[in-house]
Amino acid sequence: MVEIPETGRQVLDADIMREWAARGIDTLTRHRRGVDELNVFPVADSDTATNMVATLQAAFQGATPGLTLEPLLDEAAGRALLSARGNSGVILAQMLRGLADVWNSDEIDAKGFAAGLRSATDAATAAVAVPTAGTILTVAEAAASAAGKAAPFGLVSAARAAAEAAAEAVAATPGQLPALARAGVVDAGGLALTVILEALVETLTGSVSTGALDLLERHRVRAVSEVEEVPRETGSEVYGYEVQYLLEANAAAAADLRHRLTELGDSVVIIGSRAAKDVTTFNVHVHVNDIGAAIEAGIERGRVHRISVTRFDDTLGAHAGARMHAVPARHHAAGAPTRSLVVVTAVARMREFLADEGCRTATSATVGAELAAAIGDGAASVVVLADSPETAHAAHEAVEAARSTGAQATVLRTITVVQAVAAVAVHDPERRFDDDVTAMAEAIRACRTGELRSETEGIAVVVGEADFGVFDTAEEAARDLADRLCADGAELLTVLPGAGSNAGIVTALSDHVSEAWPLVEIQQLPAGDDEPLLLLGAE
Repeated sequence: MVEIPETGRQVLDADIMREWAARGIDTLTRHRRGVDELNVFPVADSDTATNMVATLQAAFQGATPGLTLEPLLDEAAGRALLSARGNSGVILAQMLRGLADVWNSDEIDAKGFAAGLRSATDAATAAVAVPTAGTILTVAEAAASAAGKAAPFGLVSAARAAAEAAAEAVAATPGQLPALARAGVVDAGGLALTVILEALVETLTGSVSTGALDLLERHRVRAVSEVEEVPRETGSEVYGYEVQYLLEANAAAAADLRHRLTELGDSVVIIGSRAAKDVTTFNVHVHVNDIGAAIEAGIERGRVHRISVTRFDDTLGAHAGARMHAVPARHHAAGAPTRSLVVVTAVARMREFLADEGCRTATSATVGAELAAAIGDGAASVVVLADSPETAHAAHEAVEAARSTGAQATVLRTITVVQAVAAVAVHDPERRFDDDVTAMAEAIRACRTGELRSETEGIAVVVGEADFGVFDTAEEAARDLADRLCADGAELLTVLPGAGSNAGIVTALSDHVSEAWPLVEIQQLPAGDDEPLLLLGAE
């Protein structure tokens, strides 16, 4: 019996790819909390779907307009590589790389679709040091195999077969991974991938597939207090930290790093480009106890940057979502502080705000006295954050004077006071001095900033030294700036209104971010000076 090709779009081009990505992001965003709850390792409230949505957003939202399929996917894979979050996000980014490696024409038919899904699956599996049955990799393998068998009957048939096989594979995961069986759930990453594949079927046909959502409804996790603690899906429960960073190195060094990290921990995933020989950036992910050793292993093999460390215990009760809030107050241990922060800025209201957060604050004229007071009050070390060339010059003079008396002190230069806030947020006085300085320096580098400036022609959008045009209204300009910053990957958007701003601009910006970037949180700081009209920082 010859199967008749199903009706619908039978080729995939750049427009369909954009539509598929948008629909996948939308569907997964709407159901991400339910999917997240299925991932009960290492804690009962994880972030598998959240990380995958964030990775897809970084890949496709804000993409260069007008690109055909091949450059669109190549750009998306590159952006995903740099912005991938968590184990699931890194694997998804490598799947995009696998698609980009073989989808090298303007239109992809059923045979090309199946080849791309096979390349994506193989690339993701190769990136994982110890692949485990019952995870997203198992689901991807089932989808790729089904697509290959159905390809002779057209793209719609191949896409539908992939989605249906993925749903069946997800339903079978509890029988492959004991941790899932004990918790009474299916694999969260595999379920999220199925949602994405079903979004393609809907894009091609207009019909809605519900296999993934039916599974989600049947396997919704019990209340957190009822869930048994179980090991992680690709490792043991003995590792307390997730370490992730970007590595500039060659392929041989990345391969050597994989072996070293496997000795230190589990859930080792290292992704890069297999096709582009000149690409030397790798996204490194591992679960460990020895954070320093994991980072040092990367430093020994190349240039490490954009370091992210998450303690699994801290993920309990964490919920993502866009909302306006203040920076939570710092917690300090009882007794004299072991390390003091001095933030030097000319913005008076920010000095008040940061003082409430437990920092010492100063102007260029008072930084020397403030640093001396910190040491006099018992601080064993001091880190000075300076937000302008003028404040940095005064801070360096004060630090040199303090060092001459034997005090341990250093200066970290920020471009804006928003970057200083980012550094304060990661400061930990119980860390070794050098480790704390490194963490704050990484936070400063990872915080991208942009601003709105009032000009004769209108409101200018400025990021770094680049001017991205002039808009008629501040609301339009703020939306454009937020999109530019969030498109490169962001979890938190910090808003510092200038004295010339108003509540309407900030409200409109918050509404836009909530709709366009639902995984990005927003925090508003006290108003600054007249210029810039609005200052944004993305972390």
